[in-house]
Amino acid sequence: MKVFDLNAINHLVLRKQHLTDSKIDDIVQIVRDINGLHATDPATPYLSLLARTNTFAKTRLDEELYVKRNLGKIRCMRKTVFALSKEMIPIAYSATKKMAQIASEKYSQYLGVTQKQYEETSKSVLKMLKGKGMTTKEVKKALRTELNISAIINLMCDEGLLIRGNPRHGWRSNIHTYYLFREYFPDINLNAIHEAKAKEVLVKQYIASFGPVNQNDVTWWTGFLKREAEEIIERLQDQITQIRISELKGSYFMLSSDSKLLQSLTPKKHVVNLLPSLDPYLMGYKDRERYLKCKYYEYVFDRSGNATSTILLDGEVIGVWDIAEKDEPSVKLFLFEEVKKAAFNSICLMAKKTGKFIVDKEVQIKECRSMVPLTQRTAGSVMTPLKDC
Repeated sequence: MKVFDLNAINHLVLRKQHLTDSKIDDIVQIVRDINGLHATDPATPYLSLLARTNTFAKTRLDEELYVKRNLGKIRCMRKTVFALSKEMIPIAYSATKKMAQIASEKYSQYLGVTQKQYEETSKSVLKMLKGKGMTTKEVKKALRTELNISAIINLMCDEGLLIRGNPRHGWRSNIHTYYLFREYFPDINLNAIHEAKAKEVLVKQYIASFGPVNQNDVTWWTGFLKREAEEIIERLQDQITQIRISELKGSYFMLSSDSKLLQSLTPKKHVVNLLPSLDPYLMGYKDRERYLKCKYYEYVFDRSGNATSTILLDGEVIGVWDIAEKDEPSVKLFLFEEVKKAAFNSICLMAKKTGKFIVDKEVQIKECRSMVPLTQRTAGSVMTPLKDC
């Protein structure tokens, strides 16, 4: 079994994730290559694409999601909302629909919605949305009901009846306009691929985007049961190669074609990236020692395993960033350890670019000397990691 240097592995993943000199401006291709964009927080997809393109404007993602509709948002892996390429939607839907639907059903019942109420209300919603889109608030007002319409609409999305469309209040809003799925994507058949086959395709695509990985990573990213993940990996044995990684325990596997690419790869030095909270690069793995020293884990991940906004140097997390928008806007930086001046200057340039993208004006840079670990804070702190700096 071949052993590869961790630095080389991180640069391979950076290349596949379009986070080095592999950056391109085709955002649909980027979404395909990285197996989707986390979209639970509305700003994350925009900032993830900013980090992976040479030039990017918010309107470009809006156009692909809501006008051209080459991308769409559905809840899938780990019951998380992703922005996926059009051809990937039926694959992810078939592979994950059971766990997403069960979770939504339990949640709606917890909020007091009975099965009968759901069936009756969903029929009314389908009639109401024919040929148009509405927000949850608009639907609730039109139905004149006290039921939790948000829970009902989420379940309808998970059942493939509705799709999340354009938000009403800009790129950082989670107030979506909902449409009938069959009208929004008339050429997508959500039942085109069998569940078992969809799961196998999904795992293979994941390995292509994030490999080398181990079984824990596959189970984490997909949300599949451990035994199920094991069986899928076993069926893919003729397409993957086992390797070991220096500094990491255990064995890893990757597509055989990536093994050849890895051996010919010349890592580029001093690659700096500023990634948003919940970025795919960080959320793609269960075992995170590959890009983060254990002693800094509590500064990057909260108690639920959610990642905050991070600073990367050659694929390794070396710090955290945040944005302060009041008064004079600034990007805050908290570095775990001192870095060379050239690297710090690159970080500052990237921070100014990211800050300007967010607030549409020039920003200042503020370096923080301390940070309260995320594991000692309340839920949601990943969105404002340096709030008290």
